Amino acid sequence: MVSSSHEALHRIFQQDPGLFARAARHLGVAFPPPVSTVELSTDLTETQPLERRVDTLLQMDTEDGSFLLAVESQGRPAPDKPASWAYYLSYVYAKYRIPPVLLVVCADRGTAEWAARQVDIGPRQWCSLSLRPLVLGPDDVPVIDSPDDAARDIPLTVLSAALHRRDPGADAILNALAKALKGLSADDENTATTFIELTEQGLGATQAAELWRHLMAVDLSFFQSQTAQQLRAEGRAKDLLLLLGHRGVEVSEEDRERIVGCGDPDVLGLWFRKALTATSTAEVFASEGEAGPDAG
Repeated sequence: MVSSSHEALHRIFQQDPGLFARAARHLGVAFPPPVSTVELSTDLTETQPLERRVDTLLQMDTEDGSFLLAVESQGRPAPDKPASWAYYLSYVYAKYRIPPVLLVVCADRGTAEWAARQVDIGPRQWCSLSLRPLVLGPDDVPVIDSPDDAARDIPLTVLSAALHRRDPGADAILNALAKALKGLSADDENTATTFIELTEQGLGATQAAELWRHLMAVDLSFFQSQTAQQLRAEGRAKDLLLLLGHRGVEVSEEDRERIVGCGDPDVLGLWFRKALTATSTAEVFASEGEAGPDAG
């Protein structure tokens, strides 16, 4: 039950809103007196369902205690994000009563610089809440281009590849990562395929992604599982379509579906070799015994 003293200590400001500015002077903070005030609803419950999701939320238990790690992947500056991040941290702290930390991961240097700024929430006279994200950008994670270093920390190497995907060192990172993955034992195949997929996702639509698919089409042969077969086929299908596009060979929707739907890496490899000189998809798909259009 709310006590009368509780009510009095906040309702007095409803009675005289200007009291705030006068009382704050005793705290050494100078707020100007209000020109006008509007009393708003005190119910802060969301009136409509509003989905708010942090990208990843982890409870980290350490020898020094526990904290919550909220991880956000940010592709570009967004003016409304700091308010959302402040909401996330306040909400999870109220819900779990565990101190939160916000980590923002940015593959773009400009975005990383923007995200790293401290955001003070409140009027200039007094900051009520400060948002201080930890930010990982391309300049904060080293280029891991040694296979030995990559093997010692494959997850960090995957992150390095994703953050440096547009940098000149991306190729060296991917080559080192491919060799490190090749060194895993057969028992680690599921782990390897997970990191392979995460790497491709992290590279996005970049030239580095094309190199990665090529490396996996060649170097993934040491894995023999159905998952590995599928990954090799997907990589070779993408490479084949890319080659046909670069050579100006027209690919119908039916042809595209045939290529993407082919799950045999060997067949796709044969089609790829034919595509190096073919002038049509009919030549690509022709069996070895069929003569091409220039045959006499």
